[in-house]
Amino acid sequence: MPPPSRATIHRILRTAGLVAPEPRKRPKSSLHRFEAAVPNETWQADITHWPLENGAAADILDFLDDHSRYLLHLQAYRPCTGADVVEAMNALIKRYGAPASTLTDNGMVFTSRFASRPGARNGFETLLATHRIQQKNGSPGHPQTQGKIERFHQTLKRWLVRRPLAPDLPALQAQLDEFRHWYNHDRPHRATGRRTPATAYAALPKAVPESTPEQGYRTRTDRIDANGKVSIRYAGQLRHLGIGRAHRGAPVLLLIHDDRVTTTHSGTGKIIAEHRIDPTRDYQPKLRPD
Repeated sequence: MPPPSRATIHRILRTAGLVAPEPRKRPKSSLHRFEAAVPNETWQADITHWPLENGAAADILDFLDDHSRYLLHLQAYRPCTGADVVEAMNALIKRYGAPASTLTDNGMVFTSRFASRPGARNGFETLLATHRIQQKNGSPGHPQTQGKIERFHQTLKRWLVRRPLAPDLPALQAQLDEFRHWYNHDRPHRATGRRTPATAYAALPKAVPESTPEQGYRTRTDRIDANGKVSIRYAGQLRHLGIGRAHRGAPVLLLIHDDRVTTTHSGTGKIIAEHRIDPTRDYQPKLRPD
């Protein structure tokens, strides 16, 4: 007679209590599900990819409210850069208010914690610190932490695969805009009691930032230009710091501590100027001596 399979033997022995289960993977029952209690408590963000008709691939950046599953942002890029993420986050804060926290993976557009020279914040991290938004990142190789937005990508791609491939980026964006309206306003969601995400998002008061982010330090060297200014990138945007024409051409060292910038002469170490960055302005005047 042919012998039974290994799975059959294991099932019989396990039923008889003769073997101790030693699964290679954690059982699903060991996973702890979490959900934000109110809208804007946590926004999840990620980047996925979708092909175009000509064979090129587009990046799709999405932001999803953890509590309501409301799709806040869905935009196609080629490629999606850190500056694009900062611009999208700025627009979302102006429209919906700042969330209490964000949850992303460890991509370089979201965090510089695994950069070759860690320590300095990237544009997205600086923007979060400016608005006192708590930043949360999943562990490397553990996409279950961002499970809601990973599962959302399945829904998005099942919808896209039923449509013809877009010939270019604007055509793909038109498809994404159509999907976002359907997903937010027409499709009931099981996780929200069969309500649409838009209804669930509007049903409760919104969370606001409460944390005090850790202070960040970085330095850079530069030379004052002919107009007496020096530039730095802060919260994803270029800012121009007024130093004074009397110091034009001077080599300088900038110590950047959150929104405070101290400029010293590289040769003498003398403090030339101090600034407090106003994120709403491009040109930053010097602080008065007092």
